[in-house]
Amino acid sequence: MRVIAILIFACFGTAGHAQNTADSLLNFIAQNPKRSSIFLQVNGTPVAALNENKLMPLASTVKILVAVEFAKQSASSIINQKTYIGLNELERYHLPFTDGNAHADWLTYEKKMQHTKGDSIQLINVARGMMMFSSNANTEYLMELLGLDNVKNNIQLLGIKQHTPVFPLVASLFIYQNPRKENEEKIIKEIKKLSNEAYGRYIYDIHKALTYNDSLKAKFKLQDLTENMQHTWSNRLPASTTKDYATAVAVLNNRKFFSEAAYSVLMDVMEFLMEDPANQQWLKHSGMKGGSTAWVLTNVVYATKKDNTAIELAYFFNELTPAENKKLQKWSNAFLLKTLLDNDFRNKMAILFKPLPTTNTKKKKA
Repeated sequence: MRVIAILIFACFGTAGHAQNTADSLLNFIAQNPKRSSIFLQVNGTPVAALNENKLMPLASTVKILVAVEFAKQSASSIINQKTYIGLNELERYHLPFTDGNAHADWLTYEKKMQHTKGDSIQLINVARGMMMFSSNANTEYLMELLGLDNVKNNIQLLGIKQHTPVFPLVASLFIYQNPRKENEEKIIKEIKKLSNEAYGRYIYDIHKALTYNDSLKAKFKLQDLTENMQHTWSNRLPASTTKDYATAVAVLNNRKFFSEAAYSVLMDVMEFLMEDPANQQWLKHSGMKGGSTAWVLTNVVYATKKDNTAIELAYFFNELTPAENKKLQKWSNAFLLKTLLDNDFRNKMAILFKPLPTTNTKKKKA
């Protein structure tokens, strides 16, 4: 059984990646259109699109909504990002071996950076850990702190047209436990009967139980989740489209929608790529978030270059094999670099995936 991992993280680094590596990912999309979706826009104009309106599981890319809410509430002084919270508050949502070791790696990093104070850490670092390392435990804690309904409201605020219900990812795993090895197909059939709304409500009840009942977490055993159960779980994750998420992060890219204070927080939380001096040489600002399960790979990136070219890109895959997933993750960094740096490469994408004419809609300022 594969360990669940809702994580992919890459830095841009340098532009010296081989052309054929970027082409490999592009060719995979062209050769596997039923399992792929992509949307690219430059300066607000669609350049490439394939299945851009197809609902696909987001995995950790959904955490963008949490990051936006964190920035809004911080900027409005509803929360204080400098407040220290106990690491034990995060631990109640941590299920070891279900996150690709993301939470443990984040803790190691924070201690190395001397960001911890005793057994506590500032909220801003909790939010950064959610985005940099994709800690699910941090995400669940922030959903509870910020209010899940407030997080959901960002779907409409960002102009996202298609989105299935958002729910806590850690809590959702508990639905698929089968310790008694009962009829698995029957259980899966019953889960599939649940409407998206009922499914989300059930998961939220589990999340609240995790918040207030320390004994519930102790009952979780990863071995109780078969591969079939994990696959069903993966397909039922919050879903949206590449077009919706690319246009949503354009709001983060254009610096015109939220307050200056909110964008300042978003820079800390989402734009960790800009901490690399090499990226500062050619980018004004840039942020990204990706996600993966054993079958899913998603990535969303926005960037404004020093020449004021604004680019937003989203690409999603589903129903991948383990080998395909591994290859695509390996190719992603070069693909992102070529897309951002090379106009000829973007033209190649435009030829392969010519977008249909669209009408842009303006959003009111928040």
